[in-house]
Amino acid sequence: MQNVKAYMREVGQAARAASRIIAQADTATKNRALLAIADAIMRNSTQLIAENARDVAAAKAGGLDAASIDRLTLTEKTVRSMAEGLQQIATLPDLIGAISDLSYRPSGIQVGKMRVPLGVVGIIYESRPNVTADAAGLCLKSGNAAILRGGSEAILSNQAIAACVHQGLREAGLPETAVQVISTTDRAAVGELITMKEYVDVIVPRGGKSLIARISEEASVPVIKHLDGICHVYIDDEADLEKAIRIADNAKTHRYGVCNAMETLLVNAKVAAQVLPELCKIFLDKGVELRGDEASRKLVSQMKVATIEDWRTEYLAPILSVRVVANLDEAIEHINTYSSQHTDSIVTENYTKAMRFLREVDSSSVMVNASTRFADGFEYGLGAEIGISTDKIHARGPVGLEGLTSQKYIVLGSGQIRN
Repeated sequence: MQNVKAYMREVGQAARAASRIIAQADTATKNRALLAIADAIMRNSTQLIAENARDVAAAKAGGLDAASIDRLTLTEKTVRSMAEGLQQIATLPDLIGAISDLSYRPSGIQVGKMRVPLGVVGIIYESRPNVTADAAGLCLKSGNAAILRGGSEAILSNQAIAACVHQGLREAGLPETAVQVISTTDRAAVGELITMKEYVDVIVPRGGKSLIARISEEASVPVIKHLDGICHVYIDDEADLEKAIRIADNAKTHRYGVCNAMETLLVNAKVAAQVLPELCKIFLDKGVELRGDEASRKLVSQMKVATIEDWRTEYLAPILSVRVVANLDEAIEHINTYSSQHTDSIVTENYTKAMRFLREVDSSSVMVNASTRFADGFEYGLGAEIGISTDKIHARGPVGLEGLTSQKYIVLGSGQIRN
């Protein structure tokens, strides 16, 4: 334990020193590092996949669940996506140092705001090794140092990606300690990271309920948290039903073990008989277990009985809860009662209803006529994301560059004194 404490203090000290250098780095240098990291990832893709295969084999042998295995696994496509994400971040505007809202006051001073880095960002995540590259890229572009603590199941994958990150930082003349991946799998390292207020400015946890609950309870460092992804699609009585079927199918079955997958389908009673049998046949053919309310089960006999607990559950699996609702009001009421405030979508051709849904559904992403699977930093044009915040303060929704920065007031004067 003492060794872990000493190690984490060294990591924190190095990150704080590196954060001052990264905060001063110009846009060209940061972009050069990002592109060099992307190149290193592509050059070393075979090695990355091989190291990841060792992690996956050990995870399977250890009985890790299928959803986590899916998130853990790297392929040529996901490695390429990591590199593309870094390249996209390099093309984004550099927010650091940008001045906004300058205005003159009666005293003659000008008051405005300047965009600045947060400092040192600690990211704690499970399974997903791609987060190592995404987080490194976003922290680097936003002028922050990063301390990354991945799960023990992805230790080899994360270390291999970290080697590519360090290679890119060296090529750009930036300190390798700007991005540090914790090398120990000892859980005590997390306890140290979330309480190092003198070295860490914010913690971003990405993982299951138990991880986020622990960090929220124990952290003395501010936390940007992402709770469950209990996402809904509501099919309105004025929906294009062909469009609705396509959207709901994609929202659920594109990938099961992701936070932006649909977990509850709501269907207006006026179109339920038209849409549910056809849509549920698609789900059943794909092996999705259906759990429905009484009205749904009258239309699709293969459904199991849904309980209140189903409305509150993020399955991350081929399971879907289904409810027939009377109208838009009931749909919004259901969502605001059971949603985790992650992502919810309406399918409708009625503009007024769409605008009501956007205004009244209290989630970090609210959509019209689109799959919930689009709730993603890359799809939103952020280059990548460090996580999806279901908080309401500072950052909400996919956390990209802006969410990793803050603003400070600046004052420009010409000799004014206050009377």
